[in-house]
Amino acid sequence: MATEDKNRATAAAILPLVGGAANVSSIAHCMTRLRLGLHDRTLVDDEALKAVPAVMGVVEDDTYQIVLGPGTVARVTPEFEQLVEEGRASASETPGPVHTAEELADKGAALKAQQKTKNSTPFKLFLRKIANIFVPLIPALIGCGIIAGLNGLLVNLGWLTSVTPALAAMASGFMALIAVFVGYNTAKEFGGTPILGGAVAAIIVFPGVANIDAFGQTLSPGQGGVLGALGAAVLAVYVEKWCRRWVPEALDVLVTPTLTVLISGLVTIFGLMYVAGEVSSAIGTFADWLLSTGGAGAGFLLGGFFLPLVMLGLHQALIPIHTTLIEQQGFTVLLPILAMAGAGQVGAAAAVYLRLPRNESIRKTIRSAMPAGLLGVGEPLIYGVSLPLGRPFITACVGGAFGGGFVGLFNQLGDSVGSTAIGPSGWALFPLLDGNHGLGSTIAIYAGGLLVGYVAGFVATYFFGFGKALLTEFNVSQEPAPSTVAATGPAAASGGTPAKEPAGV
Repeated sequence: MATEDKNRATAAAILPLVGGAANVSSIAHCMTRLRLGLHDRTLVDDEALKAVPAVMGVVEDDTYQIVLGPGTVARVTPEFEQLVEEGRASASETPGPVHTAEELADKGAALKAQQKTKNSTPFKLFLRKIANIFVPLIPALIGCGIIAGLNGLLVNLGWLTSVTPALAAMASGFMALIAVFVGYNTAKEFGGTPILGGAVAAIIVFPGVANIDAFGQTLSPGQGGVLGALGAAVLAVYVEKWCRRWVPEALDVLVTPTLTVLISGLVTIFGLMYVAGEVSSAIGTFADWLLSTGGAGAGFLLGGFFLPLVMLGLHQALIPIHTTLIEQQGFTVLLPILAMAGAGQVGAAAAVYLRLPRNESIRKTIRSAMPAGLLGVGEPLIYGVSLPLGRPFITACVGGAFGGGFVGLFNQLGDSVGSTAIGPSGWALFPLLDGNHGLGSTIAIYAGGLLVGYVAGFVATYFFGFGKALLTEFNVSQEPAPSTVAATGPAAASGGTPAKEPAGV
């Protein structure tokens, strides 16, 4: 009961600060964020939201996003939805009070606003649509991935042999039908009927396609995978919209779904499955080639440039690639390398903490946000500390580069390190690790990469992250304002504005 009261209190604290129930047009959540559609953005009190104890930060994107962290967001969202319904019924909501912002939080918010403007290009908006298709699948990928790892461990140890077949079924069932879920979400995101998108995508995984010849070869169930499902569902949306325009209304309920499935299905069977299958194979082959030949160099570049990719919104293009690799090989070799960017950020934050011994405000921010950063939720540290300071953001990227180079080197030497799901990073990725040389070796390599990222980020920031002017400006006594001290949540003092989804994101 105490937990329910806490979640409801958090929801009740947030609602007036986003303009009340009348200002909320849509409510959704991903792994860490409460995503709100708002009628009037000017009614939102950003700084007061950042001071709410459970709030780690805010992001203004295509939706207004409030970071609450994994687990918490799934519990707060239903309470928030209920309060919105109650508020709409009574129409008595009013905006909350205004709190004073910290200097770094202001800088972080301004940088995020600037970046949002730059990110509103057609290509980046398209990438957001792609991300919105795959992000809802992350909880199932994580759950099934952890069960798969547990099952593999039991099989290797020869324990609970009567249970392992059941665990294998639990772990593999979702992946066997992931194309259907992708098709459903794709049609929903592109404005079609979701179930028709799922129906067309289901053709790809239907065992009976093994009896069909296309392009001189027999099709295989699952050929084309998630990419084929995505393409098939997009095609279904366009066919459906065309039918809605031309089919008489009296016949629409019969003709439109029939033509949508028929036309899209034929194109999928005799075209998309083959093409998407070739593209999927090429992605897997390229990833293997990149890390087996480029190894340390490829890892260095991937780990070093991931945070800038996030800032540009281009990281969303990697989500279908991760999913394709998981579908093909059982794990994605890219995610553990990209996770090193978070390790560099943690190391950089530790160095900032030591370099600014008299700035209690920033040090409090770092103490509050560091546990989340270690678990892969680096947004409060990024937008609350390193990016507003400037140079520490660059040195954090340096730390990520060295960590990525370390993991990439072992891939080059033949020890593949992968993740069975996307989303988590940092220490939270350990339960999802998999590779080709045993779990112990995989864990050791990933842990070594994190350590290298921490150390490199710390050293680079400590020695090169501060100029004299920056030290003079920030290394002074700056006790937090009373309103900030009162906010004891993980990122309340930071005002940090998040930069990304878990790697996922």
